Amino acid sequence: MIDTDLYCVKILVRGIVQGVGFRPFVYQEAVKNSLTGWVRNTSSGVEIEICGTRKCVEQFLHTLQNNPPPLARLDHIKVTETHPNGATEFLILESADSESQFLPVSPDISICEDCLRELSDPNDRRYRYPFINCTNCGPRFTIIKGIPYDRPNTTMASFDLCPACQEEYTNPLDRRFHAQPIACPECGPYLWLEVKGQRVAEREDALQKARQLLKGGAIVAIKGLGGFHLACDASNEKAVRALRNRKKRSDKPFAVMVFDLSRVEKIAEINEEEKAILLSRQKPIVLLRKKKDARVVQDVSPDVDTIGVMLPYTPLHYLLLEPGEGFPEVLVMTSGNLSEEPIAYEDEEGLTRLQNIADAFLLHNRPIHMRVDDSVVAVSAGGFLPIRRARGYAPDTISLPFHFPPILAAGAELKNTFCLTRERYAFLSHHIGDMENLETLNSFVEGIEHYQNVFKTVPEVLACDLHPDYMATRYAEARSERENLPLIRIQHHHAHLASCLVEHQWDTDDPVIGLIFDGTGLGEDRAIWGGEILVGGYSGYHRRFHLEYIPLPGGDASIRKPARTALAHLWHAGIPWEEHLPPCSALCGDELTLLHSQLKHRINAPWTSSMGRLFDAVSSCIGLRHEASYEAQAAIMLETICDPKETGTYSVILQEDEIKLGTLWQEILNDWLAGTPPSTISAKFHNWVATVALYASETIRSETGINTVACSGGVWQNRVLVQKAKTLLEQHGFRVFFHKIVPPNDGGLSLGQAAIAGWKATKRNG
Repeated sequence: MIDTDLYCVKILVRGIVQGVGFRPFVYQEAVKNSLTGWVRNTSSGVEIEICGTRKCVEQFLHTLQNNPPPLARLDHIKVTETHPNGATEFLILESADSESQFLPVSPDISICEDCLRELSDPNDRRYRYPFINCTNCGPRFTIIKGIPYDRPNTTMASFDLCPACQEEYTNPLDRRFHAQPIACPECGPYLWLEVKGQRVAEREDALQKARQLLKGGAIVAIKGLGGFHLACDASNEKAVRALRNRKKRSDKPFAVMVFDLSRVEKIAEINEEEKAILLSRQKPIVLLRKKKDARVVQDVSPDVDTIGVMLPYTPLHYLLLEPGEGFPEVLVMTSGNLSEEPIAYEDEEGLTRLQNIADAFLLHNRPIHMRVDDSVVAVSAGGFLPIRRARGYAPDTISLPFHFPPILAAGAELKNTFCLTRERYAFLSHHIGDMENLETLNSFVEGIEHYQNVFKTVPEVLACDLHPDYMATRYAEARSERENLPLIRIQHHHAHLASCLVEHQWDTDDPVIGLIFDGTGLGEDRAIWGGEILVGGYSGYHRRFHLEYIPLPGGDASIRKPARTALAHLWHAGIPWEEHLPPCSALCGDELTLLHSQLKHRINAPWTSSMGRLFDAVSSCIGLRHEASYEAQAAIMLETICDPKETGTYSVILQEDEIKLGTLWQEILNDWLAGTPPSTISAKFHNWVATVALYASETIRSETGINTVACSGGVWQNRVLVQKAKTLLEQHGFRVFFHKIVPPNDGGLSLGQAAIAGWKATKRNG
């Protein structure tokens, strides 16, 4: 019999409940309600056992469910009645580990207001300490080696706590109770500065010397939370140009960091939603509209009207950027790597790989276990728009609409992420990068091994892209053969569609209309797809419309040559290459002759339906960009100049299953020859794409009755297009899904691969 005088329950809480102040919160609420029992971390979450009057237990449960700590995320709470255990007080027990259990892990969190206040307080023992943190902020994912999330399982294990820190760490009423990275100047990590291989300063002196170097125009490599940054004065043209030259990054925009919001407002236009994201605990890079009079050299973000801005997210950043006489208000803060390589994160690696870029290194001795780059986001008409999902967001779990077997999806070649699933959780990795070199492949493999370890998941099914030459595909093939695991190959654009559906918790296989617009993805007919309008769900799809095929001279190499792509479009449309046309004048006579022969004889010129390459071609045809130094540069310039007031469009011709392009090109060139401003042509082209989306969707709705549209693929990073398409589709009664959790580009692709593989594996086995 259960004691009628006491009401006792056992509670299991799953979600992000470790390293976020959850146990002290439980302790304080239990004491407040005169409850006895215990709480402890386990590998699957937090277990609680409480006894008291029914009223007090119910009050405790209400607070637990409705007002948990700010960083906690409660995914599941199981409450069962139990017998009294004879406890006379409430205790916090040692953690219990289990080989088979797992729980979500918190991403790294930017410094909280309490720690920031202590950082600036001369009377506080952590005054100006660059590694100040508590249970509400600081490193998490980048220092975790395993779970439960206890100090011995982090890179802080080698730092023995001083008596003062030990007292805080063991006091359930203290803000730093079991804050695993807890440290102070007496017992924790410290800074030092190296110049030309020599340690020249330590601690505060190192910080101040680094500031002086930045002030004087130097490039400083800074070891931060998830890896190295390369920093310089964003108002110093010579410094920014030197950084570009040394990093081998000719045009791609740099991100910048400023001390506070008032300084953001000096360089960029900002709305309330953008402010909220900048100030959020994730502190991502936010793409903002650049002010014309911003005191930032043009070379920071050339040829575009946006600038990527972030606020300090670690105490070190705050100390480094604090206002001072003559100190730059805006610092370039870009990833510590050579272009196309992963961010450096270990000391020796950073010193070796960045030695020809940085003039000095600001280092510290808190090891980073998992490299994580900065996240990049924007605000569009579709709302929050993730572009690169990394620090602050990864490895936050994504709920799956179904229960799947453990799956590893390998992702794609560009902007790679991988995805692990377990039960109804998807663990989408942080941004890995473009899988074009051995360094990135090694980072990819390290990441997979770490996720499997932390989330205690061994995949039973593998998923990959159809493209046989992707490094990620080859990894999946080799592992499938080595471990005798089933491998499911998934068409690229089908994965994009599924990724968007998972985000929106689409919990059936009912088909939707998929507007899947991107640059490159291998089609089932071995052509390069990219302008696809699909009808389908998780189990399969039908390709209802696609952009008319054109030959793509040089294949993937054409990504860097918009002029060649433009001339291929004109050649296919039967439009003569007249020398006054911008893409013709961009190439010499020999290049034009060779290109014509290549197209005529179909030499290394695969067919493509790519929407991304169509944007590139239009950009070149109106004289904006003929050669791209980074992906989508020509398309971004086309978006940048778009006239927001222009409502005209070009003719849309849907013929059987094709979106015809010949008339589009005739009308664009007629406008150009008539002297129509490029901004007007850009706007009319964007309107044409949105109208294509509408007309095709209306045709499919009339055929099938389907009224839901999912928009995915890298082209949907174009905020002008999102606004126009959203408005048109919603005005005509469509329900429209845009990405808000994972990127629409290939950074979200592995989530879709996992969902499709999970669906197929589940149906095959049951």
